[in-house]
Amino acid sequence: MNQQTTGKFIAQKRKEKNLTQERLAEKLGVSNKTVSKWETGKCMPDYAVVKSLCEELEITVAELMDGEVARERSVRAYDDEQIMELLRRTQELEKQKNLLFGIMLVVMGIASQALSHTLGGSAVKDFFSGILLGLSVAEMLAGIFVAGKSIAGR
Repeated sequence: MNQQTTGKFIAQKRKEKNLTQERLAEKLGVSNKTVSKWETGKCMPDYAVVKSLCEELEITVAELMDGEVARERSVRAYDDEQIMELLRRTQELEKQKNLLFGIMLVVMGIASQALSHTLGGSAVKDFFSGILLGLSVAEMLAGIFVAGKSIAGR
């Protein structure tokens, strides 16, 4: 599965149906920016809209994932339901990975903050303590942002 190939295929099929990105987005309940991201290969459709997308474009899930129309005598190892389940699991693991990454950043920020408090006593040590304190705040904020984004499902 190649995001670029899949994106080009979505754009091709959408144009064959004489649909604009806005119209397709409206039918699927997503934004036109989301459709644009799919078509440029920046992201894949969420498993929750894959079936609806395939119905609108009159393609199978396997064709969507392959980025091309299936040949007449092609043999599939997986059916659409199995592909949908794999896609759902993959996207869920990606969310979990991002959540763990966010948590890791927060923990690293806390550790950096604790380390910054052990330094001090001279001008140079105070300088490095300040840098560590700043880095710890940045790490914690980045971690909260990444974890929050993952929890929100974006």
